[in-house]
Amino acid sequence: MSMPPPPPPNKGKSPDALAPANLSNNGPSGTGSKSPSTPASASRSPRMKPMTGISTQLGQHDQSKRLVDPSVLAEAVSKLDMIRSAPAPMSTVTTPAVTPGASGASSPNYFVPPGAITPAGVNPDKLPSADPGKISAPGTPHFGAQTELLRTLDESTRVIRQSSKAPSRAPSVSGIGTVVEKPDYSEAKIVVAMVGLPARGKSYLSNKLMRYLKWLEYNVDVFNVGQLRRSKARTAMQSGQGKVDHSATYFSHSNAEATKLREELANETLESLISWLKKEGNVGIMDATNSTIERREWIRARCSREPNLQCMFLESVCDDPAVIAANVALKASSGDPDYAGMSREDAERDFRKRIEQYEKVYQTITEPDISYCRILNVGQRVSINRIESYLQSRVAFYLMNLHLKPRSIYLSRHGESMYNVEGKIGGDSDLSPQGWKYARALPALVRDNIGDGPLEVWTSTLQRTQQTGSFLPFEKKTWKSLDELDAGVCDGMTYEEIEEKYPEDYESRDEDKFNYRYRGGESYRDVVVRLEPVIMELERQENILIIAHQAILRCLYAYFHGKSQEELPYIKIPLHTLIKISPRAYGCHEERYPLPIAAVDTHRPKPSKRGTPGAPPPVGEGKPGAGAAAGAKADFQADDENVKRDYFGDHKGGVGIGVKPEAVTQALENKVEKGMLMPKALASGGHGGESNEQAK
Repeated sequence: MSMPPPPPPNKGKSPDALAPANLSNNGPSGTGSKSPSTPASASRSPRMKPMTGISTQLGQHDQSKRLVDPSVLAEAVSKLDMIRSAPAPMSTVTTPAVTPGASGASSPNYFVPPGAITPAGVNPDKLPSADPGKISAPGTPHFGAQTELLRTLDESTRVIRQSSKAPSRAPSVSGIGTVVEKPDYSEAKIVVAMVGLPARGKSYLSNKLMRYLKWLEYNVDVFNVGQLRRSKARTAMQSGQGKVDHSATYFSHSNAEATKLREELANETLESLISWLKKEGNVGIMDATNSTIERREWIRARCSREPNLQCMFLESVCDDPAVIAANVALKASSGDPDYAGMSREDAERDFRKRIEQYEKVYQTITEPDISYCRILNVGQRVSINRIESYLQSRVAFYLMNLHLKPRSIYLSRHGESMYNVEGKIGGDSDLSPQGWKYARALPALVRDNIGDGPLEVWTSTLQRTQQTGSFLPFEKKTWKSLDELDAGVCDGMTYEEIEEKYPEDYESRDEDKFNYRYRGGESYRDVVVRLEPVIMELERQENILIIAHQAILRCLYAYFHGKSQEELPYIKIPLHTLIKISPRAYGCHEERYPLPIAAVDTHRPKPSKRGTPGAPPPVGEGKPGAGAAAGAKADFQADDENVKRDYFGDHKGGVGIGVKPEAVTQALENKVEKGMLMPKALASGGHGGESNEQAK
């Protein structure tokens, strides 16, 4: 009969008894004396190797710089283990399904009013009535902001922080939150050289790629050879040298003089791109035809002379006659200065002759030893070769998801919630009575703008977005990624409460709203990262309606309109307004449909602008009717500045939106108040049990 193995030598001993025994071999004096009461073999497990290096460290430090007492450290670790194993406060709120219980002090129990579509996973027979749930006691902590566990965590980790050699937080950042650092992309240096015949979508792809990578905070710019050519021609004409002939004959390869000039333009463009990359950039896109093997070899050879500079070619191939004809027509009618003073028919004829000149010498990419991505009909088929870096693979994956089908993206915040009414942030509260009115009016507003076309509705897992979409008769999908920015310990608080309890954090967030991360929560930068899969899927889809939250829609809006990180947190996305975004060749066309259903204004303008002497008030604030100067452009017709091509490179960094969205919203609201405009959903007889007069 086998005997059970003996217990480990240290079994049953507390950390207080164990730690000194391990350190007794080499005390601060460095004598190396052993404890007479404890044999060396009993001071550690037979399977553990003896620790080394401790005697030297302790012998070289005095008592004031000694490592923390092991017993105190062991106690701190035990407290951390206890906190990790303890259930989180408010853990009864489950997602993604809509929970029938109350979601907070201001949230009545979830209910589905007559006519609404019950969300998946909810038993309508077990839903409570619309009576408010129990109200939490005053001072109830939200997500553990004031709990004993949180104070224990602070106290126990203080010991570890004191012993840490990590650098302290920057002096400008204090309080409980942090300011997230921008990712270090300094080593990412890549030249993306476009390849393709004219009217094949090269500029469309290069501008889409630029907006995407900028949204992810890469420093990206497009260097267009055509812009440089037209800019030089404009300068020559302004200096009295006359108009430069850029007709089809200029692009003939039998025209030696013109060929030399075009090669010089390509060389100047590439040198400017490389100089910019060496100074500050991450991705430089060379937008040109680059249609011969000889030209591409020259580009690769030039890039190879620069250390750590990658080169990737992006070829756009199009064999769809309808797409080519549309691109040619757009070129001839969009104000290209090459065709100034020519009729549309003559411009199209000359442009087609230009294409013929390039077709005579065009060589598709067949070189086996270069990195390239070939795209047929903007996403119909994609071929890649020798994709060797993370950034190259990211570019290729994004391009695989694009398509050219006409579509619109609809953005809407949830209806006004109970937390909105009370001025609280975050939470999972229900809609207010005004929010339910918006939910009932939304289906007719959507139907009047897309007709019977296909539409898919995306919502977050929070119940206020699902309630807002509950009347919509379309297929619905729930995305955890669309949940509102997590406010961490400040969840469920008003801004006044945050300013009172965490004044340093309140100021830090105002100073850098995009990068500030709530303790236990997120920053706008974090939200952008988690929304990248949503962007990829959006590029693959057709008509989509997204019902989400203010921070989420700001990030998505910034992607489509190329807004900077400084602008993003202050984009105005009002309640009870449907935003329609339609991608175009060189930008996005936008329309806004505000419903005349009163709601609180949750927009907080950037405080520094208010305090700057002489600075104008934010758009839409100050005098009644401010922002109405948007005038005739308030309806975002197809010829607004947002969808125009930049032919001279005067607006480097992409085309910006022509009219500020807050100005448009204010102008439309003014028209509604004056009876000059009525949203289609209410003009057709009213919905949601209200007459037209009541809706006003």
